[in-house]
Amino acid sequence: MNTLRTGMLLAALTALFMGVGYLIGGPGGMMIALVFAAGTNLFAYWNSDKMVLRMYRAEEVDESHASGAVRRYARLTHGLAVNAGLPAPRVYIIDNAQPNAFATGRNPANAAVAATTGLLRILSEEELAGVMAHELAHVKNRDTLTMTVTATIAGAITMLANFAMFFGGNRNNGGGIIGALAIMILAPMAAALVQMAISRGREYEADRIGAEICGHPEWLASALAKISNGAARIPNETAERHPETGQLMIINPLSGRGADNLFSTHPATQNRIDRLMAMDGGASYAPSAYGSVPNSGPQRGPWG
Repeated sequence: MNTLRTGMLLAALTALFMGVGYLIGGPGGMMIALVFAAGTNLFAYWNSDKMVLRMYRAEEVDESHASGAVRRYARLTHGLAVNAGLPAPRVYIIDNAQPNAFATGRNPANAAVAATTGLLRILSEEELAGVMAHELAHVKNRDTLTMTVTATIAGAITMLANFAMFFGGNRNNGGGIIGALAIMILAPMAAALVQMAISRGREYEADRIGAEICGHPEWLASALAKISNGAARIPNETAERHPETGQLMIINPLSGRGADNLFSTHPATQNRIDRLMAMDGGASYAPSAYGSVPNSGPQRGPWG
């Protein structure tokens, strides 16, 4: 089913790409856009994961890393993959103060997970287990291909729309200046709407399955509260330069407002926490330095 959705998504984004090309250069521009879109789709399918990891200057790590925190992170992730019945993913670390994480890869056999140094700094081992279980849930659900390919193509569409703004459109085609202005506004919006449509519901599902993988919904709920607070206070310059990648993260790296509306790439964090705590029997929350955490402390998992 996810493969079909990915194909439909690529077709929709290709059609949008061709529309941009037509408004910029008429029928000739549309054909050029079609060729470019086909090449972009193929490139995105095979290389989008590498492209995103390179964009964030992610470093691959394993259980022999010099840092004890990184070694524990790699060991914990591999243990959770066994719990989830998945092949061991490649594990990456990103030198960034904002706490966040994402998963990428075209299928479970070629999956990668990445966490920031800021995430390792503020989370307990149990909370980190909840986050990595969420990311492995995306891998298990085969969400990563669709999400990563969408980020790549949406970025290309936004670039093409900026190209339209720079050249002001082709005055000799039917769209003219009005068409160019429309595409400058609508193309990035359409690409963003597709991102929102594929990511919001999937975050809830990844939360649910991630809680099942690690066995403790409250671990992920506590982590989400801390990450949301950190993302609101600490900027992520790479995400700001490449906003199309924001949908990959466990928490929106661009704001921290998290309103659960049409223009949000993620559901509201509190909504996600409430659903997780409903799975855990509705444990109460108390404020902390980083956000809200359960009153009953998490227990250590079998990988500790």
